[in-house]
Amino acid sequence: MQVAASIFKAYDIRGIVGQTLDENLAEHLGRAFGTEALKLGEKAVAVGRDGRLSGPGLVAALIRGLTSTGINVIELGAVTTPMLYYVAATRTDEGCHSGIQVTGSHNPKDYNGFKMVLAGRAIYGEDIQGLRKRIEAEDYAKGAGKATRLDVLDEYTRRIVGDIKLARPMKIVVDSGNGIPGASAPGILRALGCEVTELYSEVDGDFPNHHPDPSKPENLADLIKAVKDTGAEIGLAFDGDGDRLGVVTREGNNIFPDRQLTLFARDVLTRVKGGTIIFDVKCSQRLPIAIREAGGQPLMWKTGHSLVKAKLKETKSPLAGEMSGHIFFSERWYGFDDATYTAGRLLEILSKSDDPSAVLNALPTSHSTPELNVACAEGEHHAVIEKLRQTATFPGATEVITIDGLRAEYPDGFGLVRASNTTPVLVLRFEGHTPEALERIQHQFLDAVRAVKPDAQVGGAAH
Repeated sequence: MQVAASIFKAYDIRGIVGQTLDENLAEHLGRAFGTEALKLGEKAVAVGRDGRLSGPGLVAALIRGLTSTGINVIELGAVTTPMLYYVAATRTDEGCHSGIQVTGSHNPKDYNGFKMVLAGRAIYGEDIQGLRKRIEAEDYAKGAGKATRLDVLDEYTRRIVGDIKLARPMKIVVDSGNGIPGASAPGILRALGCEVTELYSEVDGDFPNHHPDPSKPENLADLIKAVKDTGAEIGLAFDGDGDRLGVVTREGNNIFPDRQLTLFARDVLTRVKGGTIIFDVKCSQRLPIAIREAGGQPLMWKTGHSLVKAKLKETKSPLAGEMSGHIFFSERWYGFDDATYTAGRLLEILSKSDDPSAVLNALPTSHSTPELNVACAEGEHHAVIEKLRQTATFPGATEVITIDGLRAEYPDGFGLVRASNTTPVLVLRFEGHTPEALERIQHQFLDAVRAVKPDAQVGGAAH
């Protein structure tokens, strides 16, 4: 079997349907994954999909491949990625700790891919390359598994509604961007006691209104307008597969995920005294300060939802989050990233206040850039980081952290440059306590990058 090696990414498998990824590949992936699951003693694998047009065909092929190994399949139909994770976390008595979600996440509509949980853990890196090698060798178990349907929405809704308690009803706007969360999230938020105005809840893989990626400010414009027009207290935006959340205030302020994490940390640490709170290298310098002030232990870690999930398990942390919008609760929840559950936890906190926007606007903030990127040749971005580690100096920095690229801490801000795990780009982010500090740090970093890559051109956000 010949495969495009480029689709086997750091945390998932992803490509353009009909070019690098098709139903034949999906069937072979099912055979490879089923073989690995059986080796680990699994009896069943859950399968779900988002709302992309290529999803049904890919799912059918994937299930054919899985059942051909002798493993059983729990078929969930069209669900959010977190609903797939929920089944993999709660069906242990059926021998199912594994799942595959067919999803293109926030990528353009002609993309699709596979997010995978194997024997209770999100797989990444070498595990994903191992699947590629097994497919290339066509080294598969053989058997005759069965597929059964499960409609998990009612149970999943009851689980969230049983956990989250709002102090009062809230008036909110929810923008699902025509992604799969539109089929479940507005109903769950109503069940929590909210008055919900819906935008773009109809699941449509053509994404006719805007792209379902709340990390891009332009995708929040309709939500901001609707919050103002309806007099709502807050606006919530979901990404295409429902594992990331965007939040806007009544005034139209975008509350970035590192600020959301400050609010969640303060709440969680009232119950989990001294807990370790994990955040990725892209998060604000204000966040670890806020965690310490709330009595917690801040732990900076590498970017990547699978990497953060693994660290959460290892450290038994009650809470983790990434600047990209993945938030992970293991206190009261299962440790996976779930934007619907995260929205519920946010509303639980905000419902205790008469002015939720004031609570959000008061969270610590600085002057910062969005994620910037420098395009590189395939493989070059890692080489640039290695050169920077050897040669770069950052005058005035109090510390240079190298767990994921280089992050220089200054008394008045930070600078970051790291190699993306998913595309050949350098990812940069800068923060300053003042506009002047931000500009100084940004210039210093860009000078350092151009010293080892003279043709570096800085562009917009990368994932």
